Amino acid sequence: MRGVRWRRVASQVGRSVAVWAVSTVTMLVLAGILPDFRLRSENGDSATDIAVTAAFGAGAFGLLSAVVWPLLVRLLLLVPALVLGLLVFFLNGALLLLALHLNPAERGTAAPETAVVVAAVMSAVASATGAALAVRDDDAYRRRLYRLSDRRRRSRPPAPAGPGTVFVQLDGVGHDTLLDAVGKGLMPTVARWLDIGDGGRPTHRLTPWRTDWSSQTGASQLGILHGSNHDVPAFRWYEKDTREVVVCNRPTSAAELQRRAVGYAGHGGLLTVDGASRGNLFSGGAEQQALVLSIAARRRSRENRSRAGYFAYFSDPANAVRTALSFVAEVGREIGQSTRARLRKQRPRVSRGGLYPLVRAFATVVERDVVVAAVTGDMLVGRTAVFADLVAYDEVAHHSGPASRDAQKVLERLDRSLALIENVAEHAPRPYRIVVLSDHGQSPGETFRARYGLTLGDLVRAGCGMPVPRRAERTRSGAEARAAVRAALPFPVAEGGERHRPEPGSEPIVLASGNLGLVSFPDVTHRMSKEEIDARHPALLATLANHPGIGFLLVRSDRHGGVVLGAYGAEIPLAGLDDDPGPLAPFGPGAADAIRRTHAFPHTADIMVNSMYDPAYGEVLAFEEQIGSHGGLGGAQGRPFLLSPLGVSAPVAEGEELVGAEHVHQVLRRWLRESNGPQVPLEATEEERAA
Repeated sequence: MRGVRWRRVASQVGRSVAVWAVSTVTMLVLAGILPDFRLRSENGDSATDIAVTAAFGAGAFGLLSAVVWPLLVRLLLLVPALVLGLLVFFLNGALLLLALHLNPAERGTAAPETAVVVAAVMSAVASATGAALAVRDDDAYRRRLYRLSDRRRRSRPPAPAGPGTVFVQLDGVGHDTLLDAVGKGLMPTVARWLDIGDGGRPTHRLTPWRTDWSSQTGASQLGILHGSNHDVPAFRWYEKDTREVVVCNRPTSAAELQRRAVGYAGHGGLLTVDGASRGNLFSGGAEQQALVLSIAARRRSRENRSRAGYFAYFSDPANAVRTALSFVAEVGREIGQSTRARLRKQRPRVSRGGLYPLVRAFATVVERDVVVAAVTGDMLVGRTAVFADLVAYDEVAHHSGPASRDAQKVLERLDRSLALIENVAEHAPRPYRIVVLSDHGQSPGETFRARYGLTLGDLVRAGCGMPVPRRAERTRSGAEARAAVRAALPFPVAEGGERHRPEPGSEPIVLASGNLGLVSFPDVTHRMSKEEIDARHPALLATLANHPGIGFLLVRSDRHGGVVLGAYGAEIPLAGLDDDPGPLAPFGPGAADAIRRTHAFPHTADIMVNSMYDPAYGEVLAFEEQIGSHGGLGGAQGRPFLLSPLGVSAPVAEGEELVGAEHVHQVLRRWLRESNGPQVPLEATEEERAA
């Protein structure tokens, strides 16, 4: 045993020396190339003196990166995430200047801007060298992955012998989109698991499932993680009793929705025992959390670990530089792609300016890297259940289109993340089952505003006899990546672009959730009926129902309880939709059940508006500025997937259908029980009951 330990020490020392030597050579090469970087005094030095200066500078830079950098990262946690990339470069350059200054001979100098370049190159080279030397050393590979985690391994008991489970949510990837990507060779890891064109044996099964009417992450993930998405009618809605607009990607709203779900379900969530929640809107009851929006509303404390994943990942300067470089590259990629789409006059198209390139880069690079690193750390310390959300595809598909080349490139990178997680599972202290799922799909189509020159709000105003602006204003997009950014910010922030607490008045509040619209009258304290709306605004319901961009309306009725309205005077009571679907016919099976369920929610809007759906092309019209949208009924948005190992029981019996996020939660609970995992549901704690 002692001999093995000494061999490990010798191997580590040998790799450290090799990295030091390569870094020294890199510094010498850069000194010969860059005019503002030198390693000799003004009077000139011998080759030996220059080499010694380079070796000292490389060693000092390496030590500073190992010792000082983690402290700097602690300070970085106070900085908004979107400026992280630039700070990484500048601080790394500052460390290099300090390393040169520490040389007793004071031979090395560099201009500040040159120091940034030299530091970035040296960090990247050192990282690549260390990885290359450790590639055939399983122990070294495992130790490197351990550094990606912020867990104290020594404080944990040995991992149980039973298998753990990793749930990876690919946000917005529909069932058919996944199969299409696999067929095109974009996702070889998933193809191998399914044995598509590989000639081997499948290890996983693919099962589609059907979302609720509100086909968006807020409703789906709340139901999947907490077992209840009752009273979540959309991505954003107005609540008359509190006079507030609830938005799923607002930290305070996410915290309140999680509290309600715990009360409805009667337990803490899927991850209550030995679980970890990474990059999600909700915690699932997990003790270990990173980039979780529902706890981002609180001030930082020992209990609030929303941003802890940043320190775990960026405490390694090589990770920081690599991610920062990828971040900058992704910003440039987005600017180039959007410019090309604009020059080609591509249709449909939405605006991709402002902060969007930074938001996209955060979702596709920073959030992905931090979340995947946190998941690998959880596996290496043997956590029982881990749930992580990767939002990259959803963000790009909203603005580039679900089937665009931009979105397909993201799917390739997500597949590589799955391969990394699979690789790490081989080094974990317990076996792991990898479950991949999505919360919804995305349906293509141009925006309602682009096709008709007015927004849903304009159409409602016209139906109410109110003046309509000559120029339609854009409706704010509610992509999930904004939630990831908010979870990364150091302090709670309010969502701009819409009033959190609108002033009560006679003017209706019109909100959009993909191709689902909600109309509420804030001066009426109860949910208005069709008869009341007709008496107040006789032309409104007819104006909406007969518009070619509207598929159907849902309103309460004094006579029938609830009715679905469509064009040409169609009015179908909810109880009669099975016999006569009327305007719901194009939306397929299950539409009537989904609408009846939403109708029973306490906070359903006065008028629920679903856009038209073209089954021939699978297109809908988004009320937001998105050409790939979700949130209502129609097309691929309501058909996500569940990719499960063959070692767990089938999600549903043959011939049955998996319907609703709450049903998915029940399936995942069953799998955890089969794996001897946490026995959920668990009763809510006294603190949760009191809340």
